[in-house]
Amino acid sequence: MAQLSERLSELAARVAELEAERELTLRLAQTDSLTGLVNRGAFTSGLCERLDEARAAGGQVALFVIDLDRFKSLNDSLGHHAGDMLLAELGHRLSEDALPGELVARLGGDEFAVISSTTDVAARAERLLQTLGQQHVIYGRTVASGGSVGVAVFPRDASDAVDLQRFADMALYRAKSGGGRRWHCFDSDLRAASEARRTLEAELRRAIPAGEIEPWFQPIVDAMTARMVGVEVLARWRHPQKGLLAPGAFVPMAEELGLIRTIDEAVFEAACATTAPWVADGLIEVVSVNVSPRDLLDPGFSRKLIGRLGKTALPATALTVEITETFLLQDLALARRHIERLAARGVNVALDDFGTGYSNLRALMHLPIQTVKLDRSLIDDVGRDARVSKLVAAMLHAARSLGVRIVAEGVEHESQALFLRSAGCERMQGYFFARPMPADAMEAMLREANGPALPLAVAS
Repeated sequence: MAQLSERLSELAARVAELEAERELTLRLAQTDSLTGLVNRGAFTSGLCERLDEARAAGGQVALFVIDLDRFKSLNDSLGHHAGDMLLAELGHRLSEDALPGELVARLGGDEFAVISSTTDVAARAERLLQTLGQQHVIYGRTVASGGSVGVAVFPRDASDAVDLQRFADMALYRAKSGGGRRWHCFDSDLRAASEARRTLEAELRRAIPAGEIEPWFQPIVDAMTARMVGVEVLARWRHPQKGLLAPGAFVPMAEELGLIRTIDEAVFEAACATTAPWVADGLIEVVSVNVSPRDLLDPGFSRKLIGRLGKTALPATALTVEITETFLLQDLALARRHIERLAARGVNVALDDFGTGYSNLRALMHLPIQTVKLDRSLIDDVGRDARVSKLVAAMLHAARSLGVRIVAEGVEHESQALFLRSAGCERMQGYFFARPMPADAMEAMLREANGPALPLAVAS
């Protein structure tokens, strides 16, 4: 009996040990390793539990979503380790300042959240701002972080966890757009914006298969002769009720929803079908299309584009694919593969928005990029601001010395056009020559004039 009792005791001890290990593993799986707060997964399940409890008891739940202001600049100046120290210290202070029953979480990066049953939302938000605004000493330097807070309340604002988080995020965005270091509660204006967004999302999903997203065209003009030598393809949404919508009204949403690739493909195929006869008839030489950075991050992008181009009558040598400078910085190796693959098939690659960021001349030296497009922000002041004019002239000279063709975007005034031509810019586009237009208007302009009737017909 003694041996049996001893054996049972050992088994009980082992069971207790295993249970402790299980609880520890579970706790670690639910804990953010940097701050010791609960992580996003535990936060999500905790929020659902709190809502169930409040629903049964007829209570309320306030969700406070927190984001640090200018955290990236601190990270860049002091280093990632210092940034981690700040996050850990802030997590500790948020935990220390928590009201009884509150759940404090780190959602990732510099984003935190607090789930509370408080009925005084304003006082709690102000207290959070005070906690966020406290100074920290890191590597002997005094750092004041500061942050913004977005608030949404159940059941007043939302009836489920998904909408509550979404509405709190919208309120946070409003707080940050107001300059930061403030809080904002979800309100009727944000609700109206949310409902409008949902409607627009549903309409956009319907618009793509309905063929409402269509290509428009803006001419690219030879700087010396003022003849139209090409067109840039621009997407427009012909909305049944709202009329014609520019890309800014729907492209950001399409990127968020993962619809941008479908839109790009539909516009590309329609544009190729439209412009192939223009090229065949000698009306233009170049058809320039923009590519979403999300598309470019697909390793198979260039192969897929070449495959789609092969199904059209547009020659590869007439196509220019515009990529942004920022994509080169995101993944230079992938950019190189895409550019080299396209160039090998005769497709021209242009570096778009040149001059807005890093103006990567090194990329022009080592990648088969044939064209750069000077961004419109540079063109605004050429010809009237001496410093800007000298900068643009230097950029033009550098690009020409590398054998790269230059296209200036956003030319709106004769003085800009004259300066750019005198500085050696080869091609231009902008409202001074023509606004974007639908295919039938573009073809009519090409066939009727193609140059002589356009502005800039002035002596050199």
